[in-house]
Amino acid sequence: MRQHGVMILEHAPLTVRPGMEDDFERAFARASAIIASMPGFLDLALARCVERPNGYLLLVHWESVEHHEVGFRGSPEYQEWKALLHHFYDPFPTVEHFETVLTADPR
Repeated sequence: MRQHGVMILEHAPLTVRPGMEDDFERAFARASAIIASMPGFLDLALARCVERPNGYLLLVHWESVEHHEVGFRGSPEYQEWKALLHHFYDPFPTVEHFETVLTADPR
C-alpha cells in the first residue's frame, strides 16, 4: 500500500433519461474536450453501469476543489458543458469531492 500526493476526486453518479444513452455518450465525448482544457484538470473516466444501462459514474481528478467549483463552474466553458449534458439527467446528479487516503497495488 502507498500514499499519493493530494489531489481531489470528483465523484458524480449520473442517471440518464432512458433511451438517451447513445446521444448522451456522443455529447459527453464532445464535452470531455471542454473539461480537459480547464486549469487544474488532471483526468477523467466515464463508466456505464452493467446492471442499469442508463446509469453512469463520472470520476474526475482535479488539483483542488477550487479548480472544479470555482475555476470550471465559474467559466464560460461550463455554460457550454451544461448545454451539452444537463438535459440528459433525471434526477440531477449529486457531486461530491474526495481526497485519497490510501491505495493498494498488486504485489
